[in-house]
Amino acid sequence: MSTAHIRPLAICVFRHEGRILVTEAHDPVKRQSFCRPLGGGIEFGETSAQAVTREVREEINAEVTQLKLIGTLESIFTYLGVPGHEIVQVYDGEFVDRSLYVLESIAGTESDGQAFQAVWLELEQFSVDLPLFPEGLLDLLRAREARLAAEA
Repeated sequence: MSTAHIRPLAICVFRHEGRILVTEAHDPVKRQSFCRPLGGGIEFGETSAQAVTREVREEINAEVTQLKLIGTLESIFTYLGVPGHEIVQVYDGEFVDRSLYVLESIAGTESDGQAFQAVWLELEQFSVDLPLFPEGLLDLLRAREARLAAEA
């Protein structure tokens, strides 16, 4: 019997001066570094917006506001040699504590206790050598920026 399952996730894209907040990780099997926004698994009985709020609080001890769902992505991937499948609710949001926007990096802790640094990167910094995951997120963000620019 297979234990494979589709994992529901919620992530939040925090923006500031043309940059977004991401964590960098590394897959030693693929020998590839990559980035992703803050967020994580949606627990049973929890909405995706509630999951974002909880995950950001748990990871970097910060409160979020102005959450707006901007898209849903499906991600089929391999990480550490293990196949994965996720449905990802992508939110745009803001920090309640505005001082977080001026920090170069924000210290955080994953649910497994592993420490990380979240950093602000420009969309142009993501590439084949440093992809932004989940797959399709960069296109979603660029399309959103184009729509916002057209409305302005």
